[in-house]
Amino acid sequence: MKAGKTLMELAAEVQRQSTAKADFVAVAGALKMVGGELEIPTKGSFELNENAHDQLGSYLGIPSKYYDRMRVEAPALLATNVNRWLAESEDKRMIRTLDGKVRAVLSDKYRPLDNEQLLETILPVLGNQQMEIQSCEVTEKKLYLKVLTPKIQYEIVKGDVVQAGLVISNSEIGGGSLSIEPLLYRLVCTNGLIANDSKMRKYHVGRGNDSFGAGAIEYFRDETRLADDRAFWFKVRDLVSGAIDQINFSKLAESFFATKEDKITADPVQVVEIFSKQNALNQTEKNGVLAHLLGGGELNRFGLMNAVTRYSQDVESYDRATQFEKLGGAVLELPRSEWKSLNEQAMN
Repeated sequence: MKAGKTLMELAAEVQRQSTAKADFVAVAGALKMVGGELEIPTKGSFELNENAHDQLGSYLGIPSKYYDRMRVEAPALLATNVNRWLAESEDKRMIRTLDGKVRAVLSDKYRPLDNEQLLETILPVLGNQQMEIQSCEVTEKKLYLKVLTPKIQYEIVKGDVVQAGLVISNSEIGGGSLSIEPLLYRLVCTNGLIANDSKMRKYHVGRGNDSFGAGAIEYFRDETRLADDRAFWFKVRDLVSGAIDQINFSKLAESFFATKEDKITADPVQVVEIFSKQNALNQTEKNGVLAHLLGGGELNRFGLMNAVTRYSQDVESYDRATQFEKLGGAVLELPRSEWKSLNEQAMN
């Protein structure tokens, strides 16, 4: 499992961000792109990060390849396109900023579930449950807590133990719902695998904001929203508190061990080639997974699953590393018919 920040470093960064971010709601038609920045009426001009550019282009229906090309080759043309389509819209958008940059362009119905609230809710529960934080990070896209419980573990063979845990993640910028997912952690190789079932999600959607003029207003939670948020975080607290007992980790562990029975019956190089195409792995990622598969000595589904999760430790991006841990979970849960099909395709 990829290491991130220490818990103290994570808490310090989340606290810093809580004072460095601001949210605004404005009619889209009042927004303008000027000099590559987004001009928010009465608030000023703000640089956009990659996520904000992606969301703005998607909202306006501008194809991403064309948008990105204009950013590089014709910034003035990009501004003309953006402003043309913004001017026609009467929708209200929530603009989320951090450190003076736009990081998200969202619906005004988007309900912020902020990272500081998550930590305030979750950390006491983890302490009470004697759960250990194995890895944590906050990226531009998400906050992650990967926690283990020593009280639930299973032995594959003598000395090869998997431990149960949870992955708790949240995006403040529309990059996915708050989720709680089962985690299996193999102690012998420190690989983490995120199962793709038994998850809880809370979409960030709430009530719309009241109508207003051409200016922008700063977004604050009113008493009703605060009450709703308190009720929601109580539910999250209770869910995390009971999640370890509710998730059928013994069934996951049995499935984990059973993957040794599913042999790679084709050329492993071709199996990884087909697998990489199916899951949009680039050349470097494909080569890395193949190296770990061949080096691991297990030419079966278990070996591929562990090669994928082991490669997550080699990836620079924490977000991408977590995707590989989830991809390992996808290998675990692949129906036998699809595993057979993967091998058959590799034979052709």
